[in-house]
This record gives sequence, C-alpha cells and structure tokens, in this order.
Amino acid sequence: MLAAALLAVSCGVKQEIHSFDANEGRRYCNPLPMVIGPGGNASGDVSVLREGDTYYMFCTGGGAWTSKNMLDWEFTPVQHVPVAPDVVKFRDKFYMSGNDCPLYVADSPLGPYTVLGQWENTPDVEGGWNEPFDMHIFIDGDQPYLFYSGRGISGIFGVPLDPEHLNRFADKPTHLFSFNSDHIWERYGEMNEYTGVAWIEGPWLFKLGDMYYMEYSASGTQWKTYAEGYYTAKNPLGPYTYADNSPLLRKTEGLVTGTAHGSVVEGPDGGLWQFYTIVLSNPPGGRRIGMDRIDVDKNGQWSVRITDTPQPAPGASGTLESLPVTINKMNAMNALSSFSSQQPGRYASYAIDDNSGTVWEPELTDSMPSLTIELSPATRFDEVQLFNVDAIRLMFGGGSRRGFGGFGGGGQVYKYKVEVSMDGENWTMALDRTGNTEQRNTIFEEFKPVECRFVRLTVTGWPGQQLSVIEFTAFGLPSSTQPARVAIPPVIQY
Repeated sequence: MLAAALLAVSCGVKQEIHSFDANEGRRYCNPLPMVIGPGGNASGDVSVLREGDTYYMFCTGGGAWTSKNMLDWEFTPVQHVPVAPDVVKFRDKFYMSGNDCPLYVADSPLGPYTVLGQWENTPDVEGGWNEPFDMHIFIDGDQPYLFYSGRGISGIFGVPLDPEHLNRFADKPTHLFSFNSDHIWERYGEMNEYTGVAWIEGPWLFKLGDMYYMEYSASGTQWKTYAEGYYTAKNPLGPYTYADNSPLLRKTEGLVTGTAHGSVVEGPDGGLWQFYTIVLSNPPGGRRIGMDRIDVDKNGQWSVRITDTPQPAPGASGTLESLPVTINKMNAMNALSSFSSQQPGRYASYAIDDNSGTVWEPELTDSMPSLTIELSPATRFDEVQLFNVDAIRLMFGGGSRRGFGGFGGGGQVYKYKVEVSMDGENWTMALDRTGNTEQRNTIFEEFKPVECRFVRLTVTGWPGQQLSVIEFTAFGLPSSTQPARVAIPPVIQY
C-alpha cells in the first residue's frame, strides 16, 4: 500500500484527501460518526469488505459506506441489503447473503444486486440446516464456504459451497461448536445469569498465516453483556479450539457497550482492525458501530482494547489520546455549570453522564437549547485546573431498535455550535456547525486545541419537535492552573 502511494506521487498523480496518508495526525472515536441517508442506517451487524484500495461497509439497516482510509465514510444507497448483510468477492463477482433472503450477485460491491437463487441442496433441520441466520461466506483459495448460526444454543455451522453455483451446498454441514455454559460470558442476561440459555450468532472467519480465526457472538444483542469470542483451527471446517482469552470483545459500562457481531479487515496501515456492533441502552436495542485495532502476540493470540476516547486513525502516529473532561460536571459540588431548560426525568445532567441509557430533553418551547459546563469545579481553597480542549462527541437520541424505520428516512440533520471561555462570560467559537447539512446521529469533531475553563454547547436545529441528546463529551488534556481564591495558611510546625 505504501509503495503504491509513493508510486502515485512520483507519477504526478494528485492524492485524494481520503488517502490514508492524509490521516496523519487525525483520530477516530467510538461510536463511529457514520453519515446516514434515505435507505440506510449504520445500526450494527457490521461487515467490511476490502476491494483494492477501497473499503465497503454493510450494516443492518440498509445501504453501504465506502472509504479509502477507514476514517471518512461516504454513504451510498444499495438495494436488497438484508438484516446482517455479508458481501464477498469470488471470481470477479460479488455475492451478498444475510438473514431470510436468497443469495444475491452483482458485478460491483455497490450493485445492482440480482437474485442468484435460493439455497439448494440444504439438509433438513435434523441434518444441521437449523433455520440459519447471520450467514458469512469465506473464500479459501478457490473454495467457498458458508458459515451460519443456528438458533439459540445451537452454535455455528459450516459447509463447503459449489464453486460453480455458490447458492448450492457441496456437502453436509459440519457443526463446529455450540453454546458452552462454562463460558460464562456466553450466557443470557445482563449478569449472564441464565445457565442454560444463550444466543450464539455472528460467525466471521479470518485467516492469518496458516491459522483460521472464527469469531462469534453471545449472549444476545439486547444485552450490554453482548460480547465476542473466538476459536482457532488449521482447517476452515475445524476441529476448532476455544481461545482461552475469550471474550475478545466485552464492555458493559460507558457509551461503548455490548460490543460484538463484527468483522475483521486489514487496514490501510497493514494492521488488523476489528469492526463491531455497539449496543445502546436507549433506545432499547439501539445500536451503533465501533472499530479498534487487533494486536497479535507471538503465539498468534488476538487481543483488542475497546476504546471510547479519541484514538490515532489507521496510518496515523504522534496523536494523543485526549481525556473526556465533561463527565458528571453538571451537578458536581461547586460547579458553575448550567442549562437552558430540561423536562422532568430528562435532566440536563444526563447529557454528560457517560451513559447511553439516559437522555437530556429540553422543553419544547426552548428554541436554542444549551449546556454550559465548568471543567474545573473548585472550592475557594482549590487551584483551578484549565484544559486544552481539542474535540467533542455528540450522540443524539431517537429512532427505533436497530434503526428500522428510524434514522435514514431523510432529514436527520443536527445543527450546533461549541464555544469556550475562561471566565464564563466572554466566549470564543471553537466549532460552528450551525450550517450543517450532513445526516449523523453520532458526531465526532476535532479542532485546534484551545485552553479554557468553560465549554458551551448550543443546538440550533434538529429534526422533529423534540430534541433528545444522549451524550455530549468534550475531550482535552490538562494545561495550566489558576491560583485558589483563598490561600490556605501553611501548617505551623512546633
């Protein structure tokens, strides 16, 4: 990839802004700020395909997203995208599978897709077909395989496909593994309390060297305990060995929770990247998309550090992981924070509590809802900590479970501005998006670091009648300090 970029420069080819080299100094932040549009919403079950220097993302909710750098994603409407879509290239054709649908085929990842046919030569339920869902086609050399989930505790199945007719089974399915109650994270429930109940789903196979890594998800997409583990094998159809450091992905607190059902792709930086679904608490079952790096140790074991703060983008270096500096500073003791209005049970403090299960909803008559947050609540005896603020994240509520019938119907545009101040009276514009036209329900914006003590968010436009803010986060790092208003007398030593 780097050689290709150097060649392009030497030949006088103008580099696109989306080249991953342009990522230098840039960051990403989960949940990813995906543009949405009519016919599509990035709402989980994420499958990413790399074709040449372009990445294609497909999600439940319809549509597709393309990117050159895995940072700037452009939305494109695509017809026939099913629930839990999966797209794979085989012999210059692109095949799309999913839940409750036939196999589709196209000449381009973006379609148009036509029906190749229903699945053929499939066994009855007793033979292992077991009402399949979450299909994933994996190509090993010139041999295609289909992997899919059974129902409930059934687990994961695999079967070779006929290379001449990809919708036709070439053999009987192999049962690779099922629910194992000893793997406590696989159990159903927010506390994994159901010893005999689970929902095993979302298979995704990736080959690294001579090892096959089979990812899968449990305990169910409605839980924040939704997590992802993996098995390894020397053959696509096993036998598979459970990875004892599973779950690979699991996070139950903060904004990034219920991390599972994703895909693995080689990034533009040559590293492995894990995409995954994020399960929100509000709306119940609401979902977003996340990504993070995969580290591989000398024994071939994978690990992923799930992040919810700004991280270096693929191919970037020299960037800092800024801290969230606004969490719970609305009602903090001595805080000079304030808000324009709030409704009962939809308090302004919920917008900065690092929890996707709570929302701030201002009064319907509030035409310019605002939050003013003091970053350094201090007593008169404390020095005042100032911060260099360099980014913000915004998550708006609304929509329905998995985005069906929610976002993506058009008009989901939010307009806002962020101002900063040293004294809470004189304000400087840090970010002006009052003229925004992009449709996003999650936003991450970087700007030149600015030292401040106060941050103010004002929302100037939103879809529908009721504004609902899940979270507003300002990111930054400690800078200088101001002296306390009252000096504490020194301790006298006798």
